Amino acid sequence: MAIVLGSNQYGKAETRVVRIVRDTPRHEIVDLNVTTALRGDFSAAYLEGDQSSVLPTDTQKNTAFVWAKTHPVDPVEEWGLSLARHFTDDVEPVESARIEIERFDWTRVTVGGVEHDHSWVRSGQEVRTAAITVEAGAAHVVQGVKDLVLLKSTGSAFKDFLTDEYTTLAPTDDRVMATSLVAKWRVSGDDVEGTDWNAMYAGVRQAMLEQFATVHSLALQQTLWHMGRAALEAHPRIAEIRLAAPNKHHFVVDFTPFGVENSGEVFHAADRPYGLIEATVVREGGPEAGDAWRSSAGLA
Repeated sequence: MAIVLGSNQYGKAETRVVRIVRDTPRHEIVDLNVTTALRGDFSAAYLEGDQSSVLPTDTQKNTAFVWAKTHPVDPVEEWGLSLARHFTDDVEPVESARIEIERFDWTRVTVGGVEHDHSWVRSGQEVRTAAITVEAGAAHVVQGVKDLVLLKSTGSAFKDFLTDEYTTLAPTDDRVMATSLVAKWRVSGDDVEGTDWNAMYAGVRQAMLEQFATVHSLALQQTLWHMGRAALEAHPRIAEIRLAAPNKHHFVVDFTPFGVENSGEVFHAADRPYGLIEATVVREGGPEAGDAWRSSAGLA
C-alpha cells in the first residue's frame, strides 16, 4: 500500500497590517490580522525539498503590506479578493489562494462632544472576519463575526428534555441565555466582486440580533435556526451560514442558607464546562462551496 502526499498548502500566518488613511486632516484607520495561504502543485518542495516553485512566505507578507498601500482596504472583502487574485493570476505555480482576515474596530475619541480627527479607542471584543478563496472558475467570500457576546435576561426556557439516570438538571421556564456567537456566511460565484460587503455585514448582524432578542427561545438550537434563516432571507446572495454558540451558563445563586430570596436577580457566571450548539442553515440550490471552508490559520 503506497504512502502519498495528500492535501497541502503554505503561507504567512497573522500578518498585522494597520493602514492609516491620511489624505485629509481627518484620518481613517483599518486594523487587520491577515493570513495568506497558497495552493497548487508544491509536491516537490515537500517530497524533495525543491523550492523552485515556492513563493516565500516572507514575500506573501510583503505583498500584503504593499496591497494595503496600493489598494483600498475597506471593505476588507474586496481587498482580500484583489490580493487573492494577484497570487492566482500573477504567480504561475499558484492554482488557488486563500486570504483570512480579522478586522479590529476602533472608535474615535470625543473631545468636548466632537469626534477627534486622529485619535481612537479600541472597540469591544467583537471581531469582524473574512475568508476569501479564489480557485479555478470560482471565488468565495465567507464573511463573519466572532466574539459577539449576547445575553437576554428572560424570554428563554429549557424544559421537557430527554432524561436518564444521570440527569440532574432541573427544567426551567425562565432563564438567562447568553453566548459568545461565531457566525460565518458564504457568498460564492464568478461575480462576487462589487457586493456591498459593509451593508451585508451590518444587515446580517442586525438580523441575528433581532432574532436573538425577540424569539421566545425554548432552546438555543431554536434561536440559532431563526437567526440563520433571517440572515438568508435578508440577503439572497448568501448561500449558507454556519453558527456556533457556546452556552454561557448563568446559575441562580442559592440564598436559602442566608434567609434571603433570590428571584432571578443574582447569578454565578460559569465559563466552563459549556454546551456548544452548532448549526448550518443552507439555501437549497445555492452555489457550491468548493474550497470555501478549507481553512488555513483558522482566523475566519
